[in-house]
Amino acid sequence: MSDAPSARPALDVPRLSGHGPELGPDVAVEVVALAPSSQALVADRARTGAPDGLVVVVEEQTAGRGRLDRTWDTPSGAGLTFSLLLRPTSPAAAWPWLPLLTGYAVTKALRVRGVDAGVKWPNDVLVDDRKIAGILAERVDTPQGPAAVVGIGLNVSQAADELPVPTATSLDLEVPGPAPADRTEVLVEVLSAVREAYDAWEAGGEPGLRRLQESYAAACTTVGRRVRVDLPGGETLEGDAVGVDESGRLLVETGDGPRAVSAGDVVHVRPAG
Repeated sequence: MSDAPSARPALDVPRLSGHGPELGPDVAVEVVALAPSSQALVADRARTGAPDGLVVVVEEQTAGRGRLDRTWDTPSGAGLTFSLLLRPTSPAAAWPWLPLLTGYAVTKALRVRGVDAGVKWPNDVLVDDRKIAGILAERVDTPQGPAAVVGIGLNVSQAADELPVPTATSLDLEVPGPAPADRTEVLVEVLSAVREAYDAWEAGGEPGLRRLQESYAAACTTVGRRVRVDLPGGETLEGDAVGVDESGRLLVETGDGPRAVSAGDVVHVRPAG
């Protein structure tokens, strides 16, 4: 039997609607009660001209998508499932950093709450190797030019038996309290951290990218471990993850020398053995 509360509070829509002072003038949040995918909703809105900074939160998601079209369901009111529309001016070659900087920002926001979180390259946030959040970034072609839709799924109040796999966790499991975490507060904190990281990346140029590269590597639980990388076609790569290069690729030191792999080139990255 689940330990989850029978009724979870809904998000505070008035606090989130429009351009709230907590989120800054560049972020506008919309809350949808039920939808297959926040990612698909924002992609459609991007194609019809929605501006940079639009956020759509889905309270109950029935067909969420992750990397490689993996799907999952989100219990109503238990987590935060949302997508953010961005229209970067940075060169397209730098866009692979978007899921990485997002994961790093989520990690920072969770650490402020006392969660010992870290990023797993390329798109997960972990606590002691248990997944608490996942990131998905996609390019969308629009009449106004290419845009990026960044989706975040964060487990907030799920009990252990509500999680999709035994290797997952939630904010309330990591920082238990007398009441479930306030999802509205958590959403504001995460969005603020993501927007701050994104704006710094956009404005920072090469020096800003180097700072992000260093900060990400320091927070990355993959770097410094021996890993097994599963590649398309059944090929595997095993070696020591030694860093992340300027393009956001994972650097793996193998017996045949160093190799850089991009997120689009991998099926899984797991600790070796």
